[in-house]
Amino acid sequence: MEKPILFSGEMVNAILAGRKTMTRRVVKNDAHCPYASGDTLWVRETFAVNCVGGQDFLFYRADSYPDGDGAPWKPSIFMPRKYSRITLRITDVRVERLQDISEDDAIAEGIEPDPHVSTWLKFALLWNRINEERGFGWDTNPWVWVVRFERVEVTA
Repeated sequence: MEKPILFSGEMVNAILAGRKTMTRRVVKNDAHCPYASGDTLWVRETFAVNCVGGQDFLFYRADSYPDGDGAPWKPSIFMPRKYSRITLRITDVRVERLQDISEDDAIAEGIEPDPHVSTWLKFALLWNRINEERGFGWDTNPWVWVVRFERVEVTA
């Protein structure tokens, strides 16, 4: 099955660099797993489309374009499939408590090792930037789906 998945610009860059091969998503109240090994995910990210002479020119905020080349930025939730540049294949899914993440898994989440700061702590800070306002901060230690994936090269 193919479905969309949202990623922040920071995490899009980690995927593109080959550093991110795993993501954690909060288990919803119904506990139904929306992911399965073998599923294909297409990544939604913040983007802009500038149409010139009937041709669409795409800009991705993760690529550090300051203003989308004059076109307004559109939130990732509105990205249509045809503009997605990243496709992922799920290779494994499991469930665990958020704080059970290992150092190796934090690195697979795209965190760059730093000799001065724990990778685990850097992941906790990233998690809070993305999820705390939604009520799923690090300290709440929610159950999460741990989704391992590989990037799939798509030919047009």
